[in-house]
Amino acid sequence: MTADPALRVRGLEKSFKDVHVLRGVDFDVSPGSIFALLGSNGAGKTTLVRILATLLGADAGTAAVNGFDVAARPRDVRESISLTGQFAAVDGMLTGRENLVLVARLRHLEDPGATADELLDRFSLTDAGGRRASSYSGGMRRRLDIAMSLIGSPPIVFLDEPTTGLDPQSRLEVWQTIWQLAAGGTTVLLTTQYLDEAEQLADRIAILHEGRIIQNGTLAELRQLLPAAKAEYVQKQPSLEDVFLALVGDTAPAGKETR
Repeated sequence: MTADPALRVRGLEKSFKDVHVLRGVDFDVSPGSIFALLGSNGAGKTTLVRILATLLGADAGTAAVNGFDVAARPRDVRESISLTGQFAAVDGMLTGRENLVLVARLRHLEDPGATADELLDRFSLTDAGGRRASSYSGGMRRRLDIAMSLIGSPPIVFLDEPTTGLDPQSRLEVWQTIWQLAAGGTTVLLTTQYLDEAEQLADRIAILHEGRIIQNGTLAELRQLLPAAKAEYVQKQPSLEDVFLALVGDTAPAGKETR
């Protein structure tokens, strides 16, 4: 027997006046997996996430999150998720630890300080926990933002273009964080416009184009849509990313093989 999907979307539609943003979207997301919604700007990715997060109503269709209908049981949905948008919701005047303690208090946890310390350790931010968040790098701010969203242990996390504007090294830090979430059993819905990000992170990839899912499958399944590659000898030159990471002395994060 297979587990019920963590997310189930059927026939979802949304328009803004005469602009049809979603035109009948269907997909399932398995528990504990990373599902990438890949599409260009304006494809409808953020609109879809806002509907699943109960921030926006759909015009037609249904969606269930953690078994709860988003229209009929929005409170249960909100208790099951966290949402991290394209820009980090971090208070730069507070330290990293103070940001975490604040959110833990707002969620009425019994020991906000212990929760903050555990998350600082989990996201490799302990040494920076006493510094103002305004002094953090882009990758550190994004990791702190994700850590804040995990307070309360939501089973499902929405990450809406989490690496937009980050440098290559910071992107790798965020990728490592996403892998750790899935390894711990969290379901991750990731929206991105970066092909390499979907390729590296996702268990399944859905391509959203002009408001419709035009393909949905594993990376191997999507590759089979194209003709088989011909074997030819080509001298491979290092990419700019290879050169950058070699110069700064960094490598791909440990914990998951690149695919």
